[in-house]
Amino acid sequence: MAIQAKKSYRFAFRSAVYLTLSVAVFLGIAFWFLNFNNWLLLGLLSLLVFIFSFFIIQIRIEKFIYRRIKKIYDDVALLESSSFTAQPITTDMRTLTAEIGKFAEDKKIEIDTLKIREEYRKDFLGNVSHELKTPLFTVQGYLETLLDGAMNDKKVREKYLNRANKAVDRLIYIVKDLDLITKLEVGDLNLEKEDFNIIELIQSVFDLLEMKAAKQNITLTFDMEYRKPILVYADREKIRQVITNLLVNSIKYGNENGTTEVSVENLVKNKVIIRVTDNGEGIPEQHIPRLFERFYRVDQSGSRREGGSGLGLSIVKHVIEAHEEKIYVESSSGVGSEFSFTLERSAEENTATT
Repeated sequence: MAIQAKKSYRFAFRSAVYLTLSVAVFLGIAFWFLNFNNWLLLGLLSLLVFIFSFFIIQIRIEKFIYRRIKKIYDDVALLESSSFTAQPITTDMRTLTAEIGKFAEDKKIEIDTLKIREEYRKDFLGNVSHELKTPLFTVQGYLETLLDGAMNDKKVREKYLNRANKAVDRLIYIVKDLDLITKLEVGDLNLEKEDFNIIELIQSVFDLLEMKAAKQNITLTFDMEYRKPILVYADREKIRQVITNLLVNSIKYGNENGTTEVSVENLVKNKVIIRVTDNGEGIPEQHIPRLFERFYRVDQSGSRREGGSGLGLSIVKHVIEAHEEKIYVESSSGVGSEFSFTLERSAEENTATT
C-alpha cells in the first residue's frame, strides 16, 4: 500500500474563506457602529484571519481526519484490492467517496461473477455426473445380470457383453471429449496449421457419415459443384472434427428425408465462411445463447435419442476460437438451423485469387 498522502487543501481553503467573510462582516459592522473608518486595517485583519484559519484547519484535517481515512485504506487493504490501495491516501472527501464508490462497484461485479461461476460449476458437475452415471449403471446392470447366471446362456452373454461394450465406448468418448475441451479452454492444445483443400475435407466427412445419414434418409450435399479446390490455413484434423460434429448434429436432429447442405463462400479478401444448413426441427430462440455450453440440452427432459458426449458444440466453439475465428448460428423451430464459421484462406489461395 502507498504510504504517501495526497493532500487536499480544498476543504481548508473554503472553510477559511467562510470564516474570514464572517469575521470581516462582524468587524465591518463593529467599525461602522464605532465610527471607525480604517478599512485598510479591516482588510489586513481579514487577511490574517484567513491565513491563520487556513493553516489551523489544514493541520487539524491532517491530524484528525487523515488518521481515520488512513484506517479506511488499511481496512480495504485487507481485501487485497490493488486498484484501490495502490493509490496515494487522499483527504479530499469527494475524491475519497468516488474511490470507495468505484471500489464497491468493482467488488459487486466480482461477487456477481463468482456467483455465476459457482452456478456454472454446480451445473457442470451435475451434468458430468448425469452423463457418466447412465453408461456406468448400464455396464453394471449387464455385468450383474451375467454374474447372476445369464452368462451360461451363450446368446444372452454375447448380447449383454456387446451392450456393455457400447456403454464403455460411450464412457471413453465422454472422457476423451472432456480431456480435449479442458485442453482447449486452458490453451494447452497446440494447433498444427497447414494449407489444405476444405472441399476435399468436407467430402471425406460426407463419406464417413454416409451410412449414418442413410439410416435417417438424410442427404448430405454441397450447395453447388466445386470444381476448383478452396485452400484454407488451419489445423486439418481439428477442422475435420468441427465439420463432423456439426454434420452429426444435423443428422441427429434432422427430419427424415431431409437435407443437410454445406457451402463454402468467400467472405473477405483473406477469409472464407463454411455454412452447414439443414431443414430439421430447428432450435427455439431462447436456447441459442446457451447452445455452446458444455452438456447444455435443448431438450430439458434429459432424454437422448442417440448417444454422444454432450460436448460436441462446445468443442466446435473452442476449436474455432482457438483458430481466432468466429462461429455463428441461426435457427427457427420447425424450419431448420444454420451453423457457420470462418477460416483463414491460405496464402497460396489469396495469391491465386488476386
